[in-house]
Amino acid sequence: MQSTTPAAASLAVPRSSVRWKIFLMMLCLVAINYIDRASLSVAMPLIAKEFDLSPAMQGLILSSFFWTYAFMQVPGGMLADKYKPRIVIATATVFWGAFQALAAVCTNSTALLLTRLGLGAAEAPIYPAGGKLNAIWMTKNERGRGATLLDGGAPLGAALGSLIIAGLISELGSWRMSFVVAGVGTVLAGAVAWWYIRNSPREHQGVNEQEARHIEDALAQEHSEEPANLSGRSLDFFKYRSVWCMAISWMCFNAVFYGLLTWMPTYLSRARGFDLKQMGGASFTIFFAGFIGEMIGGWIADKWKEAGGRPNVVMRTLFGIAAVVSTVSIFSVAYVTDPVAVVVLLSSTLFFLRWCGLFWSVPSMLGTRNKVGFLGGVMNLGGNIAGISVPIIVGLIVQATGSYFLALMFFAVCGVGLLLASTNIDYEKKIPV
Repeated sequence: MQSTTPAAASLAVPRSSVRWKIFLMMLCLVAINYIDRASLSVAMPLIAKEFDLSPAMQGLILSSFFWTYAFMQVPGGMLADKYKPRIVIATATVFWGAFQALAAVCTNSTALLLTRLGLGAAEAPIYPAGGKLNAIWMTKNERGRGATLLDGGAPLGAALGSLIIAGLISELGSWRMSFVVAGVGTVLAGAVAWWYIRNSPREHQGVNEQEARHIEDALAQEHSEEPANLSGRSLDFFKYRSVWCMAISWMCFNAVFYGLLTWMPTYLSRARGFDLKQMGGASFTIFFAGFIGEMIGGWIADKWKEAGGRPNVVMRTLFGIAAVVSTVSIFSVAYVTDPVAVVVLLSSTLFFLRWCGLFWSVPSMLGTRNKVGFLGGVMNLGGNIAGISVPIIVGLIVQATGSYFLALMFFAVCGVGLLLASTNIDYEKKIPV
């Protein structure tokens, strides 16, 4: 009889996959995040009629979420660096669920705006904390998929939000009750996140030795390659072109995505004549195409890097393709009249645009282990400057011109900005801060 050494026995045990389950949970949390924030866009035609809101006021209310969301990005990232991701993610989820439900009792535009400010502040830490989890739980060649699982919740939530909120409004006969149901569900999701997420592999009971060693060995190798003589001053990041281009790229990406997220339901309804059911179905198709595109983009990036592709070649190529195709698609929307063609072109826009979910692996590429949360907050601050301004800009354009043509041209210009900025980042050099 042959004896089995402990080392051989250890190798024979399959590696557990808790890290992937955690990021599937993050996918669900971010999807819920976007269901909640998209709910106002879906309900806006009804709310605008009930509160007698002008297009400019609608844009202001849609924008208000991003004021506090943007302001809290860097503090949220710093909280994730200091207190670790688990408590930040769970607490944020519970609080934004509470604000979502609270919006149901609003009786005027001012009260609704205030609940959106609270929702924005509560949702802000989820992405920087998720980026921190990606740096802790994923190896260098897994972070593309980790990033797109994290960020894939955005188009998935937008797709499901259109169906879920529109369905709830139809079934319950009230946008207010739909907000209550969504808010209570979010609070429960926060409790589940606290129960399952951990700050490191060794803290999780489901992680076996094989998975823990797989992660730890990869991180040890990565940390050994970090630059020495770090300055320790976070503001020193702003001396580097790559940091500015990262923030500008994410801002241009979000200008297009948030523009569609906040205004597309109203655009399909008013400019294209879609009823509530058609609007929900079209929005689901368009945003679900973005989700599929994001998963494919993450898979391509990781497989290409595993095959020996240099990060600069991989990331610049994928971001370049995403920017060019999405820009051409959104530009073309302005010149077609067939409703099916509009949906196809908007689906193409989001399919390729959402490859930029890979940006959530960029903070761990550029930053050392103790600065990933901060860099993620800086990046998302740039993105949410667009979130603040674009809904207002589109509202003013529509009110001034009576059409969406110039708004679509604005989105195309942002796509060009994404191309220029994303291809000027050095994805291979960590910044000594």
